[in-house]
Amino acid sequence: MNHLRAPVLSNIEVMPGVHLMRLEAPGIAKEARPGQFVMVHCGGDTFLPRPLSVHRVEGDRVALLFSIVGKGTLWLSQTKKGETLDMFGPLGNGFTINPESRNLLLVAGGMGIAPLYFLAEKAASQGKKVTLIHGARTRDALLPVSLPQEYYEKGLPPAGVNVVTATEDGSEGFKGLATQLIPHYLKGIDQVSACGPVAMYKSMAKMPELKDKDVQLSLEIMMGCGVGVCYGCTIKTKKGLKQVCKDGPVFGMKEIIL
Repeated sequence: MNHLRAPVLSNIEVMPGVHLMRLEAPGIAKEARPGQFVMVHCGGDTFLPRPLSVHRVEGDRVALLFSIVGKGTLWLSQTKKGETLDMFGPLGNGFTINPESRNLLLVAGGMGIAPLYFLAEKAASQGKKVTLIHGARTRDALLPVSLPQEYYEKGLPPAGVNVVTATEDGSEGFKGLATQLIPHYLKGIDQVSACGPVAMYKSMAKMPELKDKDVQLSLEIMMGCGVGVCYGCTIKTKKGLKQVCKDGPVFGMKEIIL
């Protein structure tokens, strides 16, 4: 784990209320793998650091994609280029790409795209065939493809990744929920990885089509310390109590109790 003050290289609003921040963090960039996160200290009157998924790694740089949900992330959204942030990581257990897997299905609900973009890039770079379903309430909540190439130099979406969109209001792609598309893209799929709200996971757990699949879920939950000391993110699993920050945030779907 690295504890450092990372210079902010850029901080732009890519969607309403959603920011993409790039930082110089060599140690974290070198060790990070998809599904892991960092803890970022915020200014103002905030006390606890905020957990943010690693969205991308670009050489010595780390990209974080986050939405403004409170005082901490509001403060982060106002951070300027050249300022530094106190942060530590990477933390937690991320997604596993099985060596034998050839076809991966990724399912992102809303801001679940944050860690899954990193996973999509990684899997595609290993020669895997990747399909990414991204669902949101409206097209304004989907990661736009018109961002400057300097932020996504390998392309958006990454080369080799088939992106399928779903919006609840039908403003882009399939009209409905991302989970409704899952059965249509399971043929030949070796493993499924998802990140989104608990309601999405409950729906997936009821799907007979996923019963015999390797399904990994990334849990989004409030955290205090990020290293397993405060027990603030403890959940019940079929194997007993687990800490999301230390044992997760990625768990097998058959392991957790939804």
